[in-house]
Amino acid sequence: MDALNFPLILFLLTLITGVIWALDFFYLRKKRDPKAPTPAWIDYTASFFPILLIVFALRSFVAEPFKIPSSSMRPTLEVGDFILVNKFSYGIRLPIIEKKIIPIGSPQRGDVVVFRYPLNPSQDYIKRVIGIPGDVIEYRDKKLKVNEQLLPQQKGANYSYLEGGRFENLDRFTETAQSADGAREHPIAIDPRKPTLYLDHVFPFPLRSACEYFENGFRCTVPKGYYWMMGDNRDNSEDSRYWGFVPDENLRGKAFFIWFNWGDISSFSFNRVGHGIK
Repeated sequence: MDALNFPLILFLLTLITGVIWALDFFYLRKKRDPKAPTPAWIDYTASFFPILLIVFALRSFVAEPFKIPSSSMRPTLEVGDFILVNKFSYGIRLPIIEKKIIPIGSPQRGDVVVFRYPLNPSQDYIKRVIGIPGDVIEYRDKKLKVNEQLLPQQKGANYSYLEGGRFENLDRFTETAQSADGAREHPIAIDPRKPTLYLDHVFPFPLRSACEYFENGFRCTVPKGYYWMMGDNRDNSEDSRYWGFVPDENLRGKAFFIWFNWGDISSFSFNRVGHGIK
């Protein structure tokens, strides 16, 4: 989702301005004539330190913004949505290295989660949690089972959107997943013209032996410490079906709020601003 490693850049800027602020506060100002003005380069640089420190702390431990770049989570999230991600839902992690130091909670079925892409951890992905450790996930003919229980799908109105100059016309359903806090409904989109999955797109991912693939779907057992993720736009999403399980250490946080929307002209909408993410 983020092309640049913005957290690292923010950390370095905070560190540099902090060092200059501390150097001036504890040493340089004592050497200056009390009547002499603070050198402009010190005044300018050090003044940014408290602002950068607050932003860095909020992004690292409270909430971090992300922008949705693709249609894989439609109809829940659209291209151009700016979302907030709760950084402490699944434990407090050290900034930059993302190592968990204080366990708080764990993802539940139905959560929308931002995580580092297992095949390229420098990239951030967003998907919905379908399976938690120990779950048996089966997806055949576009019907999803979790632990042998078929997830109910209630048909809704057709769903369409503009993608690359053409309209995608999909079937919309409300799917119900069972989590620790009860039944949770979320929208999904299915393209009846496309196959359940493309077998030739499946990578030889780690723990691939925990999965069995068929012409019309797959069956996987989620290992301890891992999660199974899928996009709500089921036939237009590259997800765990193709690249496998997401380890706990790759989790960034739980998406919970749309605070702005700025996509192309066809998808721009103020109506999406201020909505929670189910």
